[in-house]
Amino acid sequence: MIDYQILSAGQAQQAHSALCEVLTRCVAQGASVGFIDAADDAAISRFWQDVIYSIASGDKRLLVAREQGRIVGTIIVVLGMMPNGAHRAEIAKLLVHPQARRQGIARQLMLQAEQIAIQAQRTLLVLDTRSGDVAEQLYLSLGWQVAGAIPYYARSTAGEFDATTVMYKRLGQNNG
Repeated sequence: MIDYQILSAGQAQQAHSALCEVLTRCVAQGASVGFIDAADDAAISRFWQDVIYSIASGDKRLLVAREQGRIVGTIIVVLGMMPNGAHRAEIAKLLVHPQARRQGIARQLMLQAEQIAIQAQRTLLVLDTRSGDVAEQLYLSLGWQVAGAIPYYARSTAGEFDATTVMYKRLGQNNG
């Protein structure tokens, strides 16, 4: 059974090594999530420390999936926007540990992230994903719309430049 939990900054700090483990394993499998080298422990640790700081300040919410108490998935809802974007939230770091995939965890994390955004009175969600990734199909199946693609956007773990697809979803409306 998979349990889902929004972590406080203190809980995220306690789970720091587990969060690093999930991110490291996903990068090692080629995930396009901002990191090129799964062995760059310092950068991965700094990333999560920055997230923890942002949770404490209220700019981000971190939702995790646990299987038998072990963190196997994450998603970040970025709420801290400039005043003209206070109606908007960004989805980031949808990660599922390679050993926990194909159980609907990513879908459930996305659905719960939407609820977090709605509770925070956001009416628009945005994200970007490597063009052609399996994640893109997940987002489309959940009602996300493609805004466009940017070629040569991010370097892959293989050193190549990949395009990214920018997507959005309107909340509490007809999503069109």
